[in-house]
Amino acid sequence: MALTAGIVGLPNVGKSTLFNAITKAGALAANYPFATIEPNVGMVNVPDERLYVLSGMYNPKKTTPATCEFTDIAGLVKGASKGEGLGNQFLGNIRNCDAILEVVRCFEDSNVTHVEGNVDPIRDANIINLELIFSDLEQVQKRIPKIEKKAQSKIDDAPIEYALLKRIEESLLNEVPVRTMEFSTEELKYVNGYQLLTNKPFMYIANVKEEYISDPSKDPNYIKLLNYAKENNSKCIAISAQIEAELSELDDEEKALFLEDYGVTEPGLNKLIRETYDLLGYATYFTTGPDECRAWTFKRGMLAPQCAGIIHTDFERGFIRAETVSYDDLVKSGSMLKAKEAGLVRQEGKDYKVQDGDVLLFKFNV
Repeated sequence: MALTAGIVGLPNVGKSTLFNAITKAGALAANYPFATIEPNVGMVNVPDERLYVLSGMYNPKKTTPATCEFTDIAGLVKGASKGEGLGNQFLGNIRNCDAILEVVRCFEDSNVTHVEGNVDPIRDANIINLELIFSDLEQVQKRIPKIEKKAQSKIDDAPIEYALLKRIEESLLNEVPVRTMEFSTEELKYVNGYQLLTNKPFMYIANVKEEYISDPSKDPNYIKLLNYAKENNSKCIAISAQIEAELSELDDEEKALFLEDYGVTEPGLNKLIRETYDLLGYATYFTTGPDECRAWTFKRGMLAPQCAGIIHTDFERGFIRAETVSYDDLVKSGSMLKAKEAGLVRQEGKDYKVQDGDVLLFKFNV
Protein backbone atom coordinates (compact mmCIF):
# COMPACT_ATOMS: atom_id res chain seq x y z
CA MET A 1 0.00 0.00 0.00
CA ALA A 2 2.26 2.78 -1.26
CA LEU A 3 1.12 6.34 -0.74
CA THR A 4 0.38 8.06 -4.06
CA ALA A 5 0.13 11.83 -4.33
CA GLY A 6 -0.51 14.05 -7.33
CA ILE A 7 1.26 17.42 -7.38
CA VAL A 8 -0.59 20.24 -9.17
CA GLY A 9 -0.11 23.97 -9.59
CA LEU A 10 0.19 26.84 -12.05
CA PRO A 11 3.30 27.13 -14.24
CA ASN A 12 6.40 28.66 -12.61
CA VAL A 13 5.29 28.12 -9.02
CA GLY A 14 8.19 25.76 -8.24
CA LYS A 15 6.14 22.60 -8.66
CA SER A 16 8.56 20.74 -10.89
CA THR A 17 11.55 22.04 -8.93
CA LEU A 18 10.01 20.55 -5.81
CA PHE A 19 9.10 17.31 -7.58
CA ASN A 20 12.62 16.86 -8.95
CA ALA A 21 14.19 17.76 -5.62
CA ILE A 22 12.13 15.46 -3.43
CA THR A 23 12.46 12.47 -5.73
CA LYS A 24 16.21 12.94 -5.99
CA ALA A 25 16.51 13.66 -2.28
CA GLY A 26 14.56 10.54 -1.43
CA ALA A 27 16.87 8.46 -3.59
CA LEU A 28 19.99 9.98 -2.06
CA ALA A 29 18.93 9.81 1.57
CA ALA A 30 17.66 6.24 1.49
CA ASN A 31 19.67 4.71 -1.35
CA TYR A 32 16.59 4.08 -3.46
CA PRO A 33 17.13 4.49 -7.21
CA PHE A 34 14.92 7.17 -8.73
CA ALA A 35 12.50 5.24 -10.86
CA THR A 36 10.81 6.99 -13.76
CA ILE A 37 7.68 4.92 -14.24
CA GLU A 38 6.28 7.51 -16.62
CA PRO A 39 7.84 10.84 -17.56
CA ASN A 40 5.99 12.51 -14.68
CA VAL A 41 6.01 9.85 -11.93
CA GLY A 42 8.70 9.27 -9.32
CA MET A 43 9.10 6.85 -6.42
CA VAL A 44 10.89 7.78 -3.20
CA ASN A 45 11.47 6.15 0.16
CA VAL A 46 9.43 7.22 3.15
CA PRO A 47 11.97 8.58 5.66
CA ASP A 48 11.46 6.78 8.98
CA GLU A 49 14.33 6.62 11.43
CA ARG A 50 12.63 3.79 13.32
CA LEU A 51 13.27 1.36 10.46
CA TYR A 52 17.01 1.96 10.59
CA VAL A 53 17.10 1.59 14.37
CA LEU A 54 15.44 -1.82 13.96
CA SER A 55 17.84 -2.67 11.16
CA GLY A 56 20.73 -1.88 13.51
CA MET A 57 19.28 -4.31 16.05
CA TYR A 58 18.78 -7.18 13.59
CA ASN A 59 21.55 -6.60 11.01
CA PRO A 60 19.36 -8.08 8.26
CA LYS A 61 20.48 -8.91 4.74
CA LYS A 62 18.03 -6.31 3.45
CA THR A 63 16.34 -3.17 4.77
CA THR A 64 13.25 -2.05 2.86
CA PRO A 65 11.51 1.25 3.58
CA ALA A 66 7.94 2.06 2.63
CA THR A 67 7.64 3.99 -0.62
CA CYS A 68 5.75 7.04 -1.75
CA GLU A 69 4.76 7.80 -5.32
CA PHE A 70 4.56 11.37 -6.59
CA THR A 71 2.91 12.29 -9.88
CA ASP A 72 3.95 15.67 -11.28
CA ILE A 73 1.16 17.19 -13.35
CA ALA A 74 2.08 19.65 -16.10
CA GLY A 75 1.44 23.25 -15.10
CA LEU A 76 -2.29 23.92 -15.18
CA VAL A 77 -3.71 27.19 -16.47
CA LYS A 78 -7.17 28.72 -16.70
CA GLY A 79 -9.23 26.51 -18.99
CA ALA A 80 -7.11 23.39 -18.42
CA SER A 81 -10.26 21.32 -17.87
CA LYS A 82 -11.43 22.46 -21.32
CA GLY A 83 -8.15 21.68 -23.02
CA GLU A 84 -6.21 24.91 -22.50
CA GLY A 85 -2.47 24.40 -22.14
CA LEU A 86 -1.18 20.90 -21.47
CA GLY A 87 -3.07 20.36 -18.23
CA ASN A 88 -6.16 18.59 -19.54
CA GLN A 89 -4.29 15.50 -20.72
CA PHE A 90 -2.71 15.07 -17.29
CA LEU A 91 -5.75 15.61 -15.06
CA GLY A 92 -6.76 12.00 -15.61
CA ASN A 93 -3.41 10.82 -14.25
CA ILE A 94 -4.24 11.95 -10.73
CA ARG A 95 -7.65 10.31 -10.49
CA ASN A 96 -5.94 7.21 -9.10
CA CYS A 97 -3.88 9.20 -6.59
CA ASP A 98 -4.69 9.03 -2.88
CA ALA A 99 -4.24 12.77 -2.36
CA ILE A 100 -3.71 16.01 -4.27
CA LEU A 101 -0.97 18.42 -3.26
CA GLU A 102 -1.20 21.91 -4.71
CA VAL A 103 1.99 23.96 -4.87
CA VAL A 104 1.21 27.67 -4.54
CA ARG A 105 3.81 30.32 -5.19
CA CYS A 106 4.35 32.62 -2.23
CA PHE A 107 7.80 33.93 -3.18
CA GLU A 108 8.48 37.18 -5.03
CA ASP A 109 11.16 37.01 -7.72
CA SER A 110 11.33 39.38 -10.69
CA ASN A 111 13.47 36.85 -12.55
CA VAL A 112 10.72 34.22 -12.49
CA THR A 113 7.67 35.28 -14.47
CA HIS A 114 4.20 34.58 -13.12
CA VAL A 115 1.60 33.32 -15.56
CA GLU A 116 -0.97 35.69 -14.01
CA GLY A 117 1.42 38.67 -13.87
CA ASN A 118 1.97 38.88 -10.11
CA VAL A 119 2.09 36.77 -6.95
CA ASP A 120 -1.33 36.26 -5.36
CA PRO A 121 -1.67 32.90 -3.53
CA ILE A 122 -5.45 33.12 -3.02
CA ARG A 123 -6.16 33.87 -6.68
CA ASP A 124 -3.82 31.08 -7.77
CA ALA A 125 -5.39 28.57 -5.38
CA ASN A 126 -8.83 29.48 -6.71
CA ILE A 127 -7.73 28.98 -10.32
CA ILE A 128 -6.56 25.42 -9.65
CA ASN A 129 -9.58 24.61 -7.49
CA LEU A 130 -11.94 25.75 -10.24
CA GLU A 131 -10.15 23.64 -12.86
CA LEU A 132 -10.50 20.55 -10.66
CA ILE A 133 -14.17 21.40 -10.08
CA PHE A 134 -14.79 21.87 -13.82
CA SER A 135 -13.09 18.56 -14.57
CA ASP A 136 -15.33 16.78 -12.04
CA LEU A 137 -18.42 18.56 -13.34
CA GLU A 138 -17.72 17.36 -16.87
CA GLN A 139 -17.40 13.79 -15.62
CA VAL A 140 -20.61 13.97 -13.59
CA GLN A 141 -22.59 15.56 -16.41
CA LYS A 142 -21.48 12.80 -18.78
CA ARG A 143 -22.74 10.20 -16.31
CA ILE A 144 -26.15 11.78 -15.61
CA PRO A 145 -27.79 11.06 -19.03
CA LYS A 146 -26.57 7.46 -18.87
CA ILE A 147 -28.35 6.83 -15.59
CA GLU A 148 -31.40 9.10 -16.06
CA LYS A 149 -33.52 6.69 -18.14
CA LYS A 150 -32.78 3.83 -15.76
CA ALA A 151 -33.79 6.05 -12.86
CA GLN A 152 -37.10 6.93 -14.52
CA SER A 153 -37.75 3.22 -15.01
CA LYS A 154 -36.65 2.52 -11.44
CA ILE A 155 -34.14 -0.08 -12.57
CA ASP A 156 -32.03 -1.43 -9.70
CA ASP A 157 -30.53 1.40 -7.62
CA ALA A 158 -30.55 3.87 -10.51
CA PRO A 159 -32.92 6.34 -8.74
CA ILE A 160 -30.49 6.57 -5.81
CA GLU A 161 -27.49 7.15 -8.05
CA TYR A 162 -29.33 9.69 -10.20
CA ALA A 163 -30.36 11.74 -7.16
CA LEU A 164 -26.79 11.56 -5.90
CA LEU A 165 -25.34 12.74 -9.22
CA LYS A 166 -27.75 15.67 -9.36
CA ARG A 167 -26.77 16.68 -5.82
CA ILE A 168 -23.08 16.51 -6.69
CA GLU A 169 -23.72 18.48 -9.88
CA GLU A 170 -25.43 21.25 -7.90
CA SER A 171 -22.53 21.42 -5.46
CA LEU A 172 -19.96 21.67 -8.26
CA LEU A 173 -22.01 24.30 -10.11
CA ASN A 174 -21.84 26.33 -6.90
CA GLU A 175 -18.04 25.85 -6.95
CA VAL A 176 -18.12 23.69 -3.81
CA PRO A 177 -15.69 20.71 -3.77
CA VAL A 178 -17.21 17.26 -3.30
CA ARG A 179 -15.02 16.55 -0.26
CA THR A 180 -17.08 19.09 1.74
CA MET A 181 -20.32 17.16 1.12
CA GLU A 182 -21.80 14.47 3.37
CA PHE A 183 -22.81 11.06 2.02
CA SER A 184 -24.54 7.98 3.35
CA THR A 185 -22.72 4.64 3.36
CA GLU A 186 -24.75 3.59 0.32
CA GLU A 187 -23.91 6.80 -1.56
CA LEU A 188 -20.22 6.48 -0.76
CA LYS A 189 -20.03 3.28 -2.79
CA TYR A 190 -20.91 5.32 -5.86
CA VAL A 191 -18.90 8.43 -4.96
CA ASN A 192 -15.69 6.47 -4.41
CA GLY A 193 -16.15 4.79 -7.76
CA TYR A 194 -16.31 8.12 -9.58
CA GLN A 195 -12.76 9.05 -8.42
CA LEU A 196 -13.66 12.72 -8.40
CA LEU A 197 -10.68 15.04 -8.02
CA THR A 198 -12.39 17.37 -5.56
CA ASN A 199 -13.31 14.44 -3.32
CA LYS A 200 -9.68 13.57 -2.65
CA PRO A 201 -7.80 14.67 0.47
CA PHE A 202 -6.15 17.98 -0.38
CA MET A 203 -3.14 19.90 0.92
CA TYR A 204 -1.58 23.22 -0.03
CA ILE A 205 2.20 23.51 -0.26
CA ALA A 206 3.28 27.12 0.09
CA ASN A 207 6.54 27.60 -1.82
CA VAL A 208 8.21 30.31 0.27
CA LYS A 209 11.48 32.22 -0.03
CA GLU A 210 14.50 30.74 1.72
CA GLU A 211 14.52 33.53 4.32
CA TYR A 212 11.11 32.45 5.65
CA ILE A 213 11.67 28.71 5.91
CA SER A 214 12.68 28.75 9.59
CA ASP A 215 9.61 30.84 10.47
CA PRO A 216 6.95 30.87 7.71
CA SER A 217 4.65 32.95 9.90
CA LYS A 218 6.72 36.00 8.90
CA ASP A 219 5.72 35.54 5.25
CA PRO A 220 2.46 37.47 4.61
CA ASN A 221 1.72 35.42 1.49
CA TYR A 222 1.99 32.17 3.46
CA ILE A 223 -0.34 33.50 6.16
CA LYS A 224 -2.91 34.41 3.48
CA LEU A 225 -2.76 30.89 2.06
CA LEU A 226 -2.82 29.28 5.51
CA ASN A 227 -5.99 31.16 6.44
CA TYR A 228 -7.55 30.30 3.08
CA ALA A 229 -6.74 26.61 3.65
CA LYS A 230 -8.31 26.68 7.12
CA GLU A 231 -11.49 28.20 5.68
CA ASN A 232 -11.61 25.31 3.18
CA ASN A 233 -10.84 22.59 5.77
CA SER A 234 -7.50 21.83 4.13
CA LYS A 235 -3.94 21.43 5.35
CA CYS A 236 -1.21 23.92 4.45
CA ILE A 237 2.54 23.55 4.91
CA ALA A 238 5.48 25.76 3.94
CA ILE A 239 8.42 24.45 1.92
CA SER A 240 11.18 26.15 -0.05
CA ALA A 241 11.56 24.28 -3.33
CA GLN A 242 14.89 26.03 -3.87
CA ILE A 243 16.26 24.77 -0.55
CA GLU A 244 15.01 21.27 -1.32
CA ALA A 245 16.76 21.43 -4.70
CA GLU A 246 20.05 22.39 -3.05
CA LEU A 247 19.66 19.76 -0.33
CA SER A 248 19.17 17.05 -2.94
CA GLU A 249 22.75 17.62 -4.14
CA LEU A 250 24.37 17.19 -0.70
CA ASP A 251 25.56 14.20 1.29
CA ASP A 252 24.18 13.58 4.79
CA GLU A 253 26.88 15.54 6.64
CA GLU A 254 26.65 18.55 4.33
CA LYS A 255 22.87 18.36 4.51
CA ALA A 256 22.89 18.60 8.31
CA LEU A 257 25.13 21.68 8.22
CA PHE A 258 23.00 23.27 5.49
CA LEU A 259 19.81 22.77 7.49
CA GLU A 260 21.47 24.17 10.61
CA ASP A 261 22.44 27.32 8.70
CA TYR A 262 18.78 27.85 7.82
CA GLY A 263 17.57 27.10 11.32
CA VAL A 264 15.55 24.00 10.43
CA THR A 265 15.90 20.45 11.72
CA GLU A 266 14.78 18.34 8.77
CA PRO A 267 14.30 18.47 4.99
CA GLY A 268 10.95 19.57 3.65
CA LEU A 269 10.49 16.10 2.13
CA ASN A 270 10.21 14.57 5.60
CA LYS A 271 7.56 17.09 6.60
CA LEU A 272 5.72 16.71 3.31
CA ILE A 273 5.42 12.92 3.58
CA ARG A 274 4.54 13.02 7.28
CA GLU A 275 1.77 15.57 6.72
CA THR A 276 0.47 13.64 3.70
CA TYR A 277 0.38 10.46 5.80
CA ASP A 278 -1.61 12.31 8.44
CA LEU A 279 -3.92 13.76 5.78
CA LEU A 280 -4.74 10.26 4.54
CA GLY A 281 -4.87 8.57 7.93
CA TYR A 282 -1.88 6.38 7.07
CA ALA A 283 0.54 4.80 9.53
CA THR A 284 3.47 2.34 9.49
CA TYR A 285 4.06 -1.10 10.95
CA PHE A 286 7.27 -3.14 10.75
CA THR A 287 8.35 -6.71 10.13
CA THR A 288 11.82 -7.73 11.29
CA GLY A 289 14.21 -10.64 11.06
CA PRO A 290 17.65 -11.75 9.88
CA ASP A 291 16.62 -11.69 6.21
CA GLU A 292 14.79 -8.36 6.07
CA CYS A 293 13.57 -5.42 8.12
CA ARG A 294 10.72 -3.73 6.34
CA ALA A 295 8.28 -0.85 6.81
CA TRP A 296 4.70 -1.27 5.62
CA THR A 297 2.09 1.43 5.06
CA PHE A 298 -1.44 0.79 6.30
CA LYS A 299 -4.63 2.75 6.92
CA ARG A 300 -5.30 3.58 10.57
CA GLY A 301 -8.10 1.42 11.90
CA MET A 302 -7.17 -1.64 9.83
CA LEU A 303 -7.38 -4.98 11.62
CA ALA A 304 -4.46 -7.38 11.92
CA PRO A 305 -5.67 -9.76 9.14
CA GLN A 306 -6.05 -6.81 6.74
CA CYS A 307 -2.53 -5.62 7.52
CA ALA A 308 -1.27 -9.16 6.98
CA GLY A 309 -2.95 -9.09 3.58
CA ILE A 310 -0.81 -6.10 2.59
CA ILE A 311 2.16 -8.47 2.60
CA HIS A 312 0.35 -11.32 0.85
CA THR A 313 -3.29 -12.30 0.39
CA ASP A 314 -2.50 -15.76 1.82
CA PHE A 315 -1.49 -14.11 5.11
CA GLU A 316 -4.96 -12.59 5.42
CA ARG A 317 -6.82 -15.66 4.20
CA GLY A 318 -5.09 -18.01 6.64
CA PHE A 319 -4.54 -15.55 9.49
CA ILE A 320 -4.25 -17.13 12.94
CA ARG A 321 -2.70 -14.41 15.12
CA ALA A 322 -0.13 -11.64 15.16
CA GLU A 323 2.81 -11.63 17.54
CA THR A 324 2.94 -7.96 18.44
CA VAL A 325 5.26 -5.56 20.26
CA SER A 326 5.43 -1.79 20.03
CA TYR A 327 8.54 -0.21 18.52
CA ASP A 328 9.22 1.72 21.73
CA ASP A 329 8.99 -1.39 23.92
CA LEU A 330 11.21 -3.40 21.59
CA VAL A 331 13.92 -0.76 21.40
CA LYS A 332 13.77 -0.13 25.14
CA SER A 333 14.15 -3.87 25.79
CA GLY A 334 17.08 -4.19 23.39
CA SER A 335 15.92 -7.41 21.74
CA MET A 336 12.79 -9.43 21.00
CA LEU A 337 13.89 -12.08 23.52
CA LYS A 338 14.17 -9.52 26.33
CA ALA A 339 10.85 -7.96 25.30
CA LYS A 340 9.22 -11.40 25.60
CA GLU A 341 10.84 -11.99 28.99
CA ALA A 342 9.43 -8.66 30.16
CA GLY A 343 5.94 -9.66 29.00
CA LEU A 344 5.81 -6.91 26.37
CA VAL A 345 5.09 -9.18 23.41
CA ARG A 346 1.40 -9.90 22.87
CA GLN A 347 -0.54 -12.46 20.84
CA GLU A 348 -3.25 -10.50 19.04
CA GLY A 349 -6.21 -11.98 17.19
CA LYS A 350 -8.44 -11.06 14.26
CA ASP A 351 -10.10 -8.12 16.02
CA TYR A 352 -6.85 -6.30 16.86
CA LYS A 353 -6.48 -2.82 15.37
CA VAL A 354 -2.85 -2.41 14.33
CA GLN A 355 -1.11 0.67 15.77
CA ASP A 356 1.54 2.90 14.24
CA GLY A 357 4.96 1.53 15.14
CA ASP A 358 3.83 -2.04 15.84
CA VAL A 359 6.43 -4.71 15.08
CA LEU A 360 4.49 -7.73 13.86
CA LEU A 361 5.07 -11.39 13.12
CA PHE A 362 2.03 -12.91 11.43
CA LYS A 363 1.13 -16.54 12.06
CA PHE A 364 -1.03 -18.07 9.34
CA ASN A 365 -2.06 -21.40 7.84
CA VAL A 366 -3.30 -21.88 4.28
